[in-house]
Amino acid sequence: MVCVRFAPSPTGYLHIGNARAALINYLYALRCGGEFILRIDDTDLERSKPECEEAIYRDIEWLGIKYSRSFRQSERFDRYNQIRDELIASGRLYPCYETPEDLDFKRKRLMAKGHSPIYDRAALSLTDTEKAAFEAEGRTPHWRFKLDHEPIIWQDMVRGEVKFDGAQLSDPVLIRADGVFLYSLCSVVDDIDYAITHIIRGEDHVTNTATQIQLFKAVNGEKDFPLTFAHTTLLMDEDGHGLSKRLGSLSLGQMREYGIEPMAIACLLARLGTPLPVEPLPTLEELASSFDLSIFSRTPPRFSEKDLWSLNHKLYHLMPFEQVQQRLAAAGYSDFSEAHWRAVHDNIEKLEDLKPWQDIFFGKIKGTCADTEFLKIALDLLPSGPWDETTWGAWAQSIKEATARKGKELFMPLRQALTAMDHGPEMKALLPLIGIEKTKHRLCAM
Repeated sequence: MVCVRFAPSPTGYLHIGNARAALINYLYALRCGGEFILRIDDTDLERSKPECEEAIYRDIEWLGIKYSRSFRQSERFDRYNQIRDELIASGRLYPCYETPEDLDFKRKRLMAKGHSPIYDRAALSLTDTEKAAFEAEGRTPHWRFKLDHEPIIWQDMVRGEVKFDGAQLSDPVLIRADGVFLYSLCSVVDDIDYAITHIIRGEDHVTNTATQIQLFKAVNGEKDFPLTFAHTTLLMDEDGHGLSKRLGSLSLGQMREYGIEPMAIACLLARLGTPLPVEPLPTLEELASSFDLSIFSRTPPRFSEKDLWSLNHKLYHLMPFEQVQQRLAAAGYSDFSEAHWRAVHDNIEKLEDLKPWQDIFFGKIKGTCADTEFLKIALDLLPSGPWDETTWGAWAQSIKEATARKGKELFMPLRQALTAMDHGPEMKALLPLIGIEKTKHRLCAM
């Protein structure tokens, strides 16, 4: 069975880039009838924050993503220690005593000569005496994984065949000098233990994948592992620049506060970088039915907040009253009926935009029409009840016959007097909801 995972770090809040990774994994699992696991990458205990972890769960739930299991990496240190010891015993994990300054000097020297800054494996030739001398100085080693210098090849679901030469890669650091496990070791162990079948992530992990493939084999005892990789391109902004500097302003928590609907985010992010149209769909299940990693482009897609707001607007047009009724009540719009919602839902970008309509339907407003003589005639011709969607047409016709006005000259003063707006839904739908008493009062008040 397909099994995927989303692995955020609780050192910050989820943003649009994280949301895309989570949604792509979840939609793939839904499409395949598979499993989605939430993993909290909190091995860096100093930087991990409980409030960020709480926000991750809150944001995932808000997006509508359902995970079958979740766990924290900080609960699995015994397992990582076991694998560490096995890799040391097999000679694949070796201690290095260079300081950050030493490594920086080596990198700059290689680059000055036009070479790739590949670690020279100097630590492999250290004698026990030399190691002891370094430790006597107070140096604590960091630990690198010894790569096999052989071709590394995989068939990527987005990029096609990907090739690396192990000899052209630096042995990756798996454990820092302060003892903190880095991403690769813990991630590989977890992916094996939780039987992950597909690793779907951003293209910034392509080189990580090359080294991790060898690490998978080393940890798994050279057994075959049913792993498939997919690396999607990273999002750009509307001008073609990376989003990295703006991700703080694009957190899911802030978007929720702005009034963005989670399905607007899902519909946009799931289709960006594909030939499928970006369109409003009501559920993740429906979005998943057309999801296909093989059609994702190698060209970085551009994320537009304007497109997000457009989708938000379109979703309200599709949203039935039953789906939004409880939210309306919680937001202070408990007086709204299905008729009120149907009249105005195509005129809002966010639920907060209902505030003026709350006043128009149930409160007091100050009209903007100064044509008092015309409004007096309209008041005299106001039909008696019952009022329905035919009332507006009959009333407008009688005013037209009495004043010879037509078109905008006829309709605009009435709209301005009754709604204090120059635009909005059709008045035939609004008039019965405003009601005869408020209509009389607003025509008189002018």
